[in-house]
Amino acid sequence: MANPFGKKQQGGGMPGLGNLGGGNMGGLGAMVQQVQKKMMEDAEKMNERLETTRIETSAGGGMVKATVDGNGQLVGIAIQPEALEDKDVEMLQDLILTALKSAWEKAADMRAEEQDKIIPPQFRGLLG
Repeated sequence: MANPFGKKQQGGGMPGLGNLGGGNMGGLGAMVQQVQKKMMEDAEKMNERLETTRIETSAGGGMVKATVDGNGQLVGIAIQPEALEDKDVEMLQDLILTALKSAWEKAADMRAEEQDKIIPPQFRGLLG
């Protein structure tokens, strides 16, 4: 079959597309590998930042404080002695849950922001 563009194509690619046309995918493959490598390096740096970041939230006017890292792992909880004076176990449990939920939400938001920094916009819809 004659080439409608008047030139003989080598490598089976599309005219004007060079190596991206289909016959020789070396250029595109190298570019994809380079992007993948950078994303992996950026992801490692992001994980290091998240592991060392501390997020502290409180409930009950500071009577209960929860601390998580940027990945949402609990690293500390502090309960002020005043929270124990009333001996209201249910209230204390609620304060602990409130502080933890708030810390986990902030950690999730932080992770999402960090991921947005390293994932190219055109791929965000594909990943989740």
